[in-house]
Amino acid sequence: MATEQEPMTPPEQPDEPPSSSRMPEADEQTAALDEMRDRWRRALADLDNLRKRHARELERVRAEERARTAGAWLPVLDNLERALAHSDSDPSAVLKGVEAVRDQAVEVLRGLGYPRYEETGVPFDPTRHEVVGVVDTPDAEPNTVAQVVSPGYGADGKQLRPAFVVVSKRQE
Repeated sequence: MATEQEPMTPPEQPDEPPSSSRMPEADEQTAALDEMRDRWRRALADLDNLRKRHARELERVRAEERARTAGAWLPVLDNLERALAHSDSDPSAVLKGVEAVRDQAVEVLRGLGYPRYEETGVPFDPTRHEVVGVVDTPDAEPNTVAQVVSPGYGADGKQLRPAFVVVSKRQE
């Protein structure tokens, strides 16, 4: 029983050598890598341009806000100069003029978002008040504002300056 075996033929091989068959795949990967590098460089350039544009915009907004704030104070300055020009007049008239300028300045601060507060008899609040003195006042509640030395400006976490106050002492 002899069986004839068919001769084994090697599997068909492509006409191109094995290294050249991988070339299209390597070229695709290289092209994809080049595209990713290009996209990365473009993204960095876009980010840099955005950063520069934002810095220019921020400076522009700051300049506009400074100009708006300075413009709000110009009438106050004008009125102070008018009051000084009348300094040789009746002292009571000059005093009334200076008080009017002060009221105008307070109104400018209120318009800029910093209202004035100077209440007495209110509970001491360390976020709104700074203690500059303590006084023993028998008719006042302990830890209440007995006197305002300098008013505070601002409200709701947007404070320009706390009020400098004298606080009633705890009675024991």
